[in-house]
Amino acid sequence: MGQDIKSIYITGGAGYVGAMLVPRLLSEGYKVTVLDLMIYGEDVLKKHPNLTKIQGDIRDQDVLNQTIPGHDSVIHLACISNDPSFELNPNLGKSINLDAFRPLVEISKKHAVKRFIYASSSSVYGIKDEPNVTEDFSLEPLTDYSKFKADCEKILSEYQSSDFTTVTIRPATVCGYSPRQRLDVVVNILTNLAYHKREISVFGGAQLRPNIHIDDMVDAYLVLLRAPKEKVAGEIYNAGYLNFTVSEIANMVKEVVGEDVKLVTTPTNDNRSYHISSDKIYNQLGFRANRSIKLAAEDLKKAFDSGLLPNSLTDEKYFNIKRMQSISLR
Repeated sequence: MGQDIKSIYITGGAGYVGAMLVPRLLSEGYKVTVLDLMIYGEDVLKKHPNLTKIQGDIRDQDVLNQTIPGHDSVIHLACISNDPSFELNPNLGKSINLDAFRPLVEISKKHAVKRFIYASSSSVYGIKDEPNVTEDFSLEPLTDYSKFKADCEKILSEYQSSDFTTVTIRPATVCGYSPRQRLDVVVNILTNLAYHKREISVFGGAQLRPNIHIDDMVDAYLVLLRAPKEKVAGEIYNAGYLNFTVSEIANMVKEVVGEDVKLVTTPTNDNRSYHISSDKIYNQLGFRANRSIKLAAEDLKKAFDSGLLPNSLTDEKYFNIKRMQSISLR
Protein backbone atom coordinates (compact mmCIF):
# COMPACT_ATOMS: atom_id res chain seq x y z
CA MET A 1 0.00 0.00 0.00
CA GLY A 2 1.00 3.66 0.36
CA GLN A 3 3.66 2.95 3.01
CA ASP A 4 1.49 4.45 5.77
CA ILE A 5 2.67 8.02 5.22
CA LYS A 6 1.46 10.39 7.93
CA SER A 7 4.13 13.09 8.25
CA ILE A 8 5.50 15.06 5.32
CA TYR A 9 8.52 17.34 5.02
CA ILE A 10 8.22 19.88 2.22
CA THR A 11 11.14 21.96 0.99
CA GLY A 12 9.95 25.18 -0.59
CA GLY A 13 6.56 24.68 1.02
CA ALA A 14 5.89 28.43 1.27
CA GLY A 15 6.25 28.87 -2.50
CA TYR A 16 3.64 29.14 -5.25
CA VAL A 17 2.64 25.46 -5.31
CA GLY A 18 3.50 24.79 -1.66
CA ALA A 19 1.11 27.48 -0.45
CA MET A 20 -1.74 25.48 -2.01
CA LEU A 21 -0.36 22.00 -1.29
CA VAL A 22 0.30 22.47 2.43
CA PRO A 23 -3.26 23.49 3.45
CA ARG A 24 -4.63 20.59 1.39
CA LEU A 25 -2.34 18.09 3.13
CA LEU A 26 -3.30 19.48 6.54
CA SER A 27 -7.00 19.21 5.67
CA GLU A 28 -6.42 15.56 4.72
CA GLY A 29 -4.96 14.84 8.17
CA TYR A 30 -1.23 14.84 7.46
CA LYS A 31 1.37 16.42 9.73
CA VAL A 32 3.48 18.82 7.68
CA THR A 33 6.86 20.47 8.20
CA VAL A 34 7.89 23.22 5.78
CA LEU A 35 11.51 24.26 5.25
CA ASP A 36 11.66 27.47 3.25
CA LEU A 37 13.75 30.63 3.06
CA MET A 38 10.43 32.50 3.43
CA ILE A 39 11.61 35.26 1.10
CA TYR A 40 7.98 35.89 0.18
CA GLY A 41 6.89 35.83 3.82
CA GLU A 42 5.65 33.00 6.01
CA ASP A 43 2.13 34.38 6.33
CA VAL A 44 1.16 32.62 3.09
CA LEU A 45 0.85 29.54 5.33
CA LYS A 46 -1.76 29.98 8.04
CA LYS A 47 -1.02 28.57 11.50
CA HIS A 48 -2.25 25.04 12.10
CA PRO A 49 -1.65 22.61 14.98
CA ASN A 50 -0.17 20.05 12.57
CA LEU A 51 2.06 22.54 10.72
CA THR A 52 5.67 23.32 11.63
CA LYS A 53 7.32 26.17 9.72
CA ILE A 54 11.10 26.41 9.62
CA GLN A 55 12.81 29.40 8.06
CA GLY A 56 15.94 27.79 6.72
CA ASP A 57 18.08 26.87 3.73
CA ILE A 58 18.16 23.46 2.04
CA ARG A 59 21.92 23.95 1.67
CA ASP A 60 22.30 23.83 5.46
CA GLN A 61 22.89 20.15 6.19
CA ASP A 62 22.79 20.70 9.96
CA VAL A 63 19.23 21.99 9.64
CA LEU A 64 18.29 19.01 7.45
CA ASN A 65 19.78 16.52 9.92
CA GLN A 66 17.95 18.17 12.81
CA THR A 67 14.54 18.51 11.16
CA ILE A 68 14.03 15.61 8.72
CA PRO A 69 14.05 12.74 11.26
CA GLY A 70 10.54 11.51 12.07
CA HIS A 71 9.04 12.25 8.65
CA ASP A 72 7.64 9.55 6.39
CA SER A 73 7.95 11.47 3.13
CA VAL A 74 9.88 14.37 1.61
CA ILE A 75 8.41 16.45 -1.20
CA HIS A 76 11.22 18.51 -2.70
CA LEU A 77 9.83 21.68 -4.27
CA ALA A 78 12.54 24.18 -3.32
CA CYS A 79 14.56 25.64 -6.18
CA ILE A 80 15.41 28.80 -8.05
CA SER A 81 12.37 28.32 -10.16
CA ASN A 82 12.73 29.78 -13.62
CA ASP A 83 15.40 30.53 -16.22
CA PRO A 84 15.62 34.34 -15.73
CA SER A 85 15.94 33.99 -11.94
CA PHE A 86 18.54 31.29 -12.42
CA GLU A 87 20.58 33.37 -14.88
CA LEU A 88 20.57 36.30 -12.45
CA ASN A 89 23.05 34.37 -10.28
CA PRO A 90 24.13 31.07 -11.87
CA ASN A 91 26.34 30.09 -8.92
CA LEU A 92 23.45 30.54 -6.51
CA GLY A 93 21.20 28.57 -8.84
CA LYS A 94 23.67 25.71 -9.03
CA SER A 95 24.21 25.63 -5.26
CA ILE A 96 20.46 25.39 -4.55
CA ASN A 97 19.18 23.44 -7.56
CA LEU A 98 22.01 20.93 -7.93
CA ASP A 99 24.67 20.93 -5.20
CA ALA A 100 22.15 20.75 -2.33
CA PHE A 101 20.26 17.85 -3.88
CA ARG A 102 22.41 14.80 -3.18
CA PRO A 103 22.94 15.71 0.51
CA LEU A 104 19.17 16.22 0.88
CA VAL A 105 18.46 12.78 -0.60
CA GLU A 106 21.19 11.08 1.46
CA ILE A 107 20.02 12.70 4.70
CA SER A 108 16.42 11.73 3.93
CA LYS A 109 17.39 8.11 3.34
CA LYS A 110 19.65 8.01 6.39
CA HIS A 111 16.79 9.16 8.61
CA ALA A 112 14.38 6.47 7.34
CA VAL A 113 12.19 8.61 5.11
CA LYS A 114 10.04 6.16 3.18
CA ARG A 115 9.18 8.16 0.07
CA PHE A 116 10.99 11.00 -1.71
CA ILE A 117 9.02 12.94 -4.33
CA TYR A 118 11.00 15.26 -6.59
CA ALA A 119 9.50 18.16 -8.53
CA SER A 120 11.45 18.21 -11.78
CA SER A 121 10.18 20.02 -14.91
CA SER A 122 8.83 19.19 -18.33
CA SER A 123 11.49 21.56 -19.69
CA VAL A 124 14.06 18.74 -19.34
CA TYR A 125 12.99 17.45 -22.77
CA GLY A 126 14.09 20.56 -24.63
CA ILE A 127 12.37 21.16 -27.95
CA LYS A 128 10.74 18.12 -29.53
CA ASP A 129 8.79 18.01 -32.78
CA GLU A 130 6.76 14.98 -31.78
CA PRO A 131 3.16 15.76 -30.79
CA ASN A 132 3.24 13.62 -27.65
CA VAL A 133 6.46 13.64 -25.68
CA THR A 134 6.44 10.72 -23.24
CA GLU A 135 8.68 10.02 -20.25
CA ASP A 136 11.01 7.74 -22.22
CA PHE A 137 12.06 10.47 -24.68
CA SER A 138 15.67 11.63 -24.52
CA LEU A 139 16.39 14.64 -22.32
CA GLU A 140 17.87 17.63 -24.14
CA PRO A 141 17.67 20.50 -21.66
CA LEU A 142 18.38 23.92 -23.14
CA THR A 143 19.30 25.87 -20.01
CA ASP A 144 21.21 25.27 -16.80
CA TYR A 145 17.90 25.37 -14.91
CA SER A 146 16.59 22.45 -16.98
CA LYS A 147 19.95 20.67 -17.11
CA PHE A 148 20.23 20.60 -13.31
CA LYS A 149 16.66 19.31 -13.05
CA ALA A 150 17.69 16.42 -15.31
CA ASP A 151 20.89 15.87 -13.31
CA CYS A 152 18.90 15.63 -10.08
CA GLU A 153 16.56 13.06 -11.58
CA LYS A 154 19.58 10.89 -12.36
CA ILE A 155 21.02 11.37 -8.86
CA LEU A 156 17.71 10.43 -7.26
CA SER A 157 17.49 7.21 -9.25
CA GLU A 158 20.72 6.01 -7.58
CA TYR A 159 19.01 5.95 -4.18
CA GLN A 160 15.85 4.00 -5.03
CA SER A 161 15.62 0.91 -2.82
CA SER A 162 13.02 -1.33 -1.22
CA ASP A 163 12.85 0.90 1.86
CA PHE A 164 13.32 4.26 0.08
CA THR A 165 10.80 4.90 -2.68
CA THR A 166 11.83 7.62 -5.13
CA VAL A 167 9.46 9.21 -7.64
CA THR A 168 9.89 12.16 -9.98
CA ILE A 169 7.22 14.36 -11.51
CA ARG A 170 7.79 16.57 -14.56
CA PRO A 171 5.06 19.20 -14.38
CA ALA A 172 3.93 21.52 -17.12
CA THR A 173 3.90 25.23 -16.25
CA VAL A 174 1.61 25.73 -13.28
CA CYS A 175 -1.13 28.37 -13.47
CA GLY A 176 -3.90 29.82 -11.33
CA TYR A 177 -4.33 31.51 -7.96
CA SER A 178 -2.21 30.87 -4.87
CA PRO A 179 -1.74 32.77 -1.59
CA ARG A 180 1.91 33.03 -2.72
CA GLN A 181 1.00 34.32 -6.14
CA ARG A 182 3.30 34.22 -9.14
CA LEU A 183 2.52 36.49 -12.07
CA ASP A 184 5.59 35.57 -14.11
CA VAL A 185 4.24 32.38 -15.74
CA VAL A 186 2.38 32.46 -19.02
CA VAL A 187 -1.32 32.08 -18.14
CA ASN A 188 -0.95 34.30 -15.09
CA ILE A 189 1.02 36.94 -17.03
CA LEU A 190 -1.64 37.13 -19.73
CA THR A 191 -4.51 37.30 -17.24
CA ASN A 192 -2.81 40.06 -15.24
CA LEU A 193 -2.20 42.15 -18.36
CA ALA A 194 -5.67 41.53 -19.76
CA TYR A 195 -7.33 42.55 -16.50
CA HIS A 196 -5.29 45.65 -15.74
CA LYS A 197 -4.09 46.87 -19.14
CA ARG A 198 -6.98 45.51 -21.24
CA GLU A 199 -4.34 44.45 -23.75
CA ILE A 200 -2.31 41.29 -24.28
CA SER A 201 0.86 41.16 -26.37
CA VAL A 202 1.42 37.75 -27.91
CA PHE A 203 4.87 37.10 -29.32
CA GLY A 204 4.47 34.66 -32.18
CA GLY A 205 1.50 32.72 -30.91
CA ALA A 206 1.85 29.38 -32.66
CA GLN A 207 4.17 27.96 -29.98
CA LEU A 208 2.68 25.20 -27.85
CA ARG A 209 2.92 25.65 -24.11
CA PRO A 210 1.73 22.92 -21.73
CA ASN A 211 0.15 24.19 -18.52
CA ILE A 212 -1.47 22.65 -15.45
CA HIS A 213 -3.95 24.22 -13.03
CA ILE A 214 -2.44 24.58 -9.57
CA ASP A 215 -5.25 22.53 -7.98
CA ASP A 216 -4.50 19.67 -10.39
CA MET A 217 -0.83 19.95 -9.44
CA VAL A 218 -1.79 19.58 -5.78
CA ASP A 219 -3.93 16.56 -6.63
CA ALA A 220 -0.97 14.98 -8.43
CA TYR A 221 1.20 15.19 -5.31
CA LEU A 222 -1.56 13.55 -3.26
CA VAL A 223 -1.70 10.72 -5.81
CA LEU A 224 2.09 10.25 -5.64
CA LEU A 225 1.99 10.19 -1.83
CA ARG A 226 -0.77 7.61 -1.66
CA ALA A 227 0.05 5.26 -4.53
CA PRO A 228 1.35 1.80 -3.61
CA LYS A 229 5.13 1.85 -3.58
CA GLU A 230 5.36 -1.01 -6.05
CA LYS A 231 3.57 1.20 -8.59
CA VAL A 232 5.65 4.36 -8.21
CA ALA A 233 9.08 3.17 -7.05
CA GLY A 234 11.72 4.67 -9.33
CA GLU A 235 9.10 6.06 -11.70
CA ILE A 236 8.96 9.37 -13.57
CA TYR A 237 5.69 11.01 -14.59
CA ASN A 238 4.74 13.94 -16.79
CA ALA A 239 1.86 16.03 -15.47
CA GLY A 240 0.04 18.50 -17.68
CA TYR A 241 -3.32 19.52 -19.06
CA LEU A 242 -3.92 19.84 -22.81
CA ASN A 243 -1.20 21.43 -24.95
CA PHE A 244 -2.43 24.78 -26.28
CA THR A 245 -0.71 27.44 -28.38
CA VAL A 246 0.07 30.80 -26.80
CA SER A 247 -2.58 32.37 -29.09
CA GLU A 248 -5.20 29.89 -27.92
CA ILE A 249 -4.31 30.63 -24.29
CA ALA A 250 -4.56 34.39 -24.95
CA ASN A 251 -8.01 33.96 -26.48
CA MET A 252 -9.19 31.90 -23.49
CA VAL A 253 -7.99 34.64 -21.16
CA LYS A 254 -9.79 37.25 -23.26
CA GLU A 255 -13.04 35.24 -23.03
CA VAL A 256 -12.74 35.28 -19.25
CA VAL A 257 -11.58 38.85 -18.68
CA GLY A 258 -13.64 40.70 -21.28
CA GLU A 259 -14.31 41.15 -24.97
CA ASP A 260 -12.80 44.63 -24.82
CA VAL A 261 -9.34 43.13 -24.23
CA LYS A 262 -7.14 43.79 -27.25
CA LEU A 263 -4.84 41.08 -28.59
CA VAL A 264 -1.64 42.33 -30.21
CA THR A 265 0.46 39.76 -32.05
CA THR A 266 4.14 40.47 -32.62
CA PRO A 267 6.56 38.30 -34.62
CA THR A 268 9.23 36.53 -32.59
CA ASN A 269 12.39 34.52 -33.08
CA ASP A 270 11.41 32.30 -30.15
CA ASN A 271 9.31 29.62 -31.79
CA ARG A 272 10.02 26.94 -29.20
CA SER A 273 7.15 24.53 -28.73
CA TYR A 274 6.72 22.10 -25.87
CA HIS A 275 4.14 19.34 -25.84
CA ILE A 276 4.01 16.58 -23.30
CA SER A 277 1.91 13.45 -22.95
CA SER A 278 0.44 12.81 -19.52
CA ASP A 279 -0.99 9.40 -20.41
CA LYS A 280 1.41 7.40 -18.20
CA ILE A 281 0.29 8.92 -14.89
CA TYR A 282 -3.33 8.32 -15.93
CA ASN A 283 -2.77 4.75 -17.10
CA GLN A 284 -0.72 3.76 -14.04
CA LEU A 285 -2.19 5.87 -11.24
CA GLY A 286 -5.54 7.10 -12.55
CA PHE A 287 -4.58 10.78 -12.37
CA ARG A 288 -5.73 13.19 -15.04
CA ALA A 289 -5.52 16.97 -14.93
CA ASN A 290 -9.06 18.14 -15.63
CA ARG A 291 -9.20 21.80 -14.63
CA SER A 292 -9.07 24.12 -17.61
CA ILE A 293 -6.85 27.07 -18.45
CA LYS A 294 -10.03 29.17 -18.45
CA LEU A 295 -10.70 28.12 -14.85
CA ALA A 296 -7.20 29.29 -13.87
CA ALA A 297 -7.90 32.66 -15.52
CA GLU A 298 -11.30 32.83 -13.78
CA ASP A 299 -9.67 32.14 -10.41
CA LEU A 300 -7.19 34.95 -11.02
CA LYS A 301 -9.93 37.34 -12.17
CA LYS A 302 -11.84 36.65 -8.94
CA ALA A 303 -8.68 37.35 -6.94
CA PHE A 304 -8.19 40.66 -8.79
CA ASP A 305 -11.89 41.54 -8.32
CA SER A 306 -11.61 40.81 -4.59
CA GLY A 307 -8.48 42.88 -4.07
CA LEU A 308 -6.43 39.83 -3.06
CA LEU A 309 -3.57 40.77 -5.41
CA PRO A 310 -2.93 44.50 -4.98
CA ASN A 311 -0.36 46.31 -7.16
CA SER A 312 -0.12 43.24 -9.35
CA LEU A 313 1.69 45.01 -12.19
CA THR A 314 4.41 46.47 -9.99
CA ASP A 315 4.85 44.62 -6.68
CA GLU A 316 8.08 42.60 -6.84
CA LYS A 317 6.66 39.79 -4.72
CA TYR A 318 4.72 38.45 -7.71
CA PHE A 319 7.82 38.23 -9.90
CA ASN A 320 10.57 35.88 -8.75
CA ILE A 321 13.43 37.63 -10.52
CA LYS A 322 12.48 41.05 -9.08
CA ARG A 323 12.35 39.71 -5.53
CA MET A 324 15.67 37.93 -5.94
CA GLN A 325 17.27 41.10 -7.27
CA SER A 326 16.01 43.10 -4.32
CA ILE A 327 17.12 40.75 -1.54
CA SER A 328 20.51 39.76 -3.02
CA LEU A 329 20.16 36.11 -2.00
CA ARG A 330 23.51 34.35 -1.65
